[in-house]
Amino acid sequence: MNSVVPPSYTTVQIRMEEHVAWVALNRPDKANAMNQTMWDEIQLCFEWLDQEPLVRVVVLCGEGRHFCSGIDLAMFSGIAEAQNGLEKSRVVEQFRATILRLQGNLTAIERCRKPVLAAIQGSCVGGGVDIISACDMRYCCDGVKFSIKEIDIGMVADVGTLQRLPHIIPAGVMRELAYTGRNVGASEAERIGLVNRRFDNYEEMIEAVSALAQEISRKSPLAVRGSKQMLLYSRDHSVADALDYQATWNSGMLSFEDVMLAITAASEGKSADFKD
Repeated sequence: MNSVVPPSYTTVQIRMEEHVAWVALNRPDKANAMNQTMWDEIQLCFEWLDQEPLVRVVVLCGEGRHFCSGIDLAMFSGIAEAQNGLEKSRVVEQFRATILRLQGNLTAIERCRKPVLAAIQGSCVGGGVDIISACDMRYCCDGVKFSIKEIDIGMVADVGTLQRLPHIIPAGVMRELAYTGRNVGASEAERIGLVNRRFDNYEEMIEAVSALAQEISRKSPLAVRGSKQMLLYSRDHSVADALDYQATWNSGMLSFEDVMLAITAASEGKSADFKD
């Protein structure tokens, strides 16, 4: 397998394990709070992951004791300073553009064609929940704390949680968490479907998530990318529209080479060697 040197960032780290890219939020001294640099680098990182053929699966985690403590509150001061002296309507226009830019930073996670698995420990609040809502699957270990914290600082969560999480957890639970900002622990997170599975400790979680990521990476990359595309499209469209799109997709994207490789490998009890 060819090797690749990932790009270097200041607040996000990437390391490769075969076809799996491990992405770590890297401000452990700040509980991985999201400053402006991290917002921008998350988008740059996931755009690179999307385009790099060697990458087939992504695992997103946090360095240190916490996954992500949300937005770095110092950002609010910077936003306010940038608005000094502007007429009111222009302040509104500028702030709206800022929100749209931040939304785009995290939407890059969802738009990445490769499956993204979140491995979550410690605090995952505010912007951290926005991040994991954009991931394909979520896993956590005991001691984790989830919270839609924006309501406790007098604002509406505005970069993805309220739009994506209702497709992941039950509607009534979603509203309760959005209106109260209360903490959700590991066991409840598993029960309500916020995470696919909880683990007793961090090491057990990382081992299991790594094994799952490697398993996915051995499937046809084209089929995995297509499956993600279909699932996202189906979430936002009617069944009839999604079925029609599926027919169009497979008529152009179905690889008979990959199908034959998979069938042959299965008959021999092996893993197929797919092209990137």
